[in-house]
Amino acid sequence: MQTQQMQTKRLGKTDLELTRVGLGTWAMGGGDWKFGWGPQDEQEAINAIVRAVELGINWIDTAPVYGNGRSEALVGKALKQLKGTTPLVATKFGRVIQDDGSISAIIKRESIFAECEASLRRLGVDAIDLYQMHWPDPDDDIEEAWQAMCDLKRQGKVRHIGVSNHNVSQLKRLQAIHDVASLQPPYSMIAASIETEILPYCGQQQIGVICYSPMCKGLLSGKFDRSRAENLPDSDHRSRDPKFAEPQLSINLQLAKGLEEIAASEHRSVAELAIAWTLRRDEVTAAIVGARRPQQIEGTAAAANWALDDSIMRRIDALLDQRSKSLAELGPIDSGRV
Repeated sequence: MQTQQMQTKRLGKTDLELTRVGLGTWAMGGGDWKFGWGPQDEQEAINAIVRAVELGINWIDTAPVYGNGRSEALVGKALKQLKGTTPLVATKFGRVIQDDGSISAIIKRESIFAECEASLRRLGVDAIDLYQMHWPDPDDDIEEAWQAMCDLKRQGKVRHIGVSNHNVSQLKRLQAIHDVASLQPPYSMIAASIETEILPYCGQQQIGVICYSPMCKGLLSGKFDRSRAENLPDSDHRSRDPKFAEPQLSINLQLAKGLEEIAASEHRSVAELAIAWTLRRDEVTAAIVGARRPQQIEGTAAAANWALDDSIMRRIDALLDQRSKSLAELGPIDSGRV
């Protein structure tokens, strides 16, 4: 299979060289679970994975909670179609869907081992390249979980171990046991709190950072407008996210409109601009870009090779300053952690 050349960066202290853009499969979990993204076509999702690899992307991020195994199963099906080209696979554990559809936070040793075996079966791989603790929840159990992950690494079931959604204090606790290969935090122009403490710490400790939601769940994709926000189906979790409703929606759409003007002046898409903005930070190894149709990843993959110059950054900073002022006028707001 002929692939395109894409810039890569080493993940922390590991031997993994990741393309600056990786394929995220959260949305491939479909719409029949609490944090779903609405209906989807299964074959299109598989085609999106194959197309991502054709474009040069060399890693895929998934999780068993995405559709109760559905996303991992689709990745497994796509891997069987990729003759001669095998992307790296990162997955997670710690969010378990119950029979009634509720999601439990479980990071006990026995549960982790069971989740890992199930992931290996669905993915159809002998070892998981990067295994991640999805959330530090319950907080009291993270050391037990981390020790279990160390054991899975020693057994050869996983190659490297990292975490997602952890803070600096939690990272320090885990590092006392074993080096943390990577952190997966949310990061975008709309959600940039990790710049204060987390990114500098990861840089100092050589912890790789693979950020998720660089387009903030589509708000900065250039494809989102008020009509779409108002008509999100109940099966799309964004219908319950305050960033997609007033009073925040107007402010976020205003930012997207300003970004569209900047992107157009560079003959690029808003999505590429949003992703490239996250990659400008030295601490960031790569960005996870979601897609479930080939056309979606075709419109974003090129961000991996786009370095934003100072003039573009000044224009973006002006837009972000205006957004901050508009938000401040609203007073306290719901951050919408969904």
